[in-house]
Amino acid sequence: MLPDRLLICTDLDRTLLPNGSQPLSEGALEAFSQLVARPEVVLAYVSGRHRQLVEDAIREYKLPLPDWVVGDVGTTIYQVRDNSWQHWLEWERDIAAGWNGLTATDLRTLFNDIPALQLQEEAKQNRFKLSYYLPMQTDVAAVQAEMTRRLNERKLPASLIYSIDEAAEIGLLDVLPACATKLHAVEFMMNHLGFDLNNTLFAGDSGNDLPVIASQIPSVLVANADHQVIEQAKTLVREQQTEAAFYLAKGGFLGMNGNYSAGILEGVAHYFPEIQSWLEINHAQ
Repeated sequence: MLPDRLLICTDLDRTLLPNGSQPLSEGALEAFSQLVARPEVVLAYVSGRHRQLVEDAIREYKLPLPDWVVGDVGTTIYQVRDNSWQHWLEWERDIAAGWNGLTATDLRTLFNDIPALQLQEEAKQNRFKLSYYLPMQTDVAAVQAEMTRRLNERKLPASLIYSIDEAAEIGLLDVLPACATKLHAVEFMMNHLGFDLNNTLFAGDSGNDLPVIASQIPSVLVANADHQVIEQAKTLVREQQTEAAFYLAKGGFLGMNGNYSAGILEGVAHYFPEIQSWLEINHAQ
């Protein structure tokens, strides 16, 4: 039975956006747009991008305008109404407590002497997001362990989120308040907007999506996800015993390949089978 309301949260790059090396199925993005245009659906983009880059993606790929945008790897949330973007101040107040009044700028000096870390551009930083580049050959686990040790010494709870920019062949490492991950942002939205595990779905493809994908929130990992991410997801899901809330898109649904928006649609149909007939009607048009 379909819920009266459905919250669809999706990552952008290489999840909804077909900007990876694998092909996009013809008609997949159009079918996704038709789905999220339904009045029952609330659409949230959950991205590592900052606001300007999210807006750029919406224009470039002709994406449907979302109702909400979780940006900067979970450190900002905007409500979008008639192209007007409003900061969700309750979220910023919620995560501000995690660093005892300090900001990401204050934390930079903690890591200045770690050679592998290169600060990302100022446009990619914000009050609660400290972002670095790492060479691909970096021992990421060792760097994260040292950073965590320094943060713990100062009683600063933080999440260290690592992912890879495949196109640029560079590692990305974000330092966030422990409560400012994509997972906590999605949970905050669910709690404040009246959604639960029965009417929420998350879609992702990369390392910074894994906390949500391995959680109890119903999630889909699109078929074009990197093999290493797929294996990490399977391991985390087993460890956290959340197999019932994890779906790996395989392709074949509506004749599509499971990549990008096709994978999101496949995941929606997996958790809400009743929607399949509606999707088939629209896909055939």
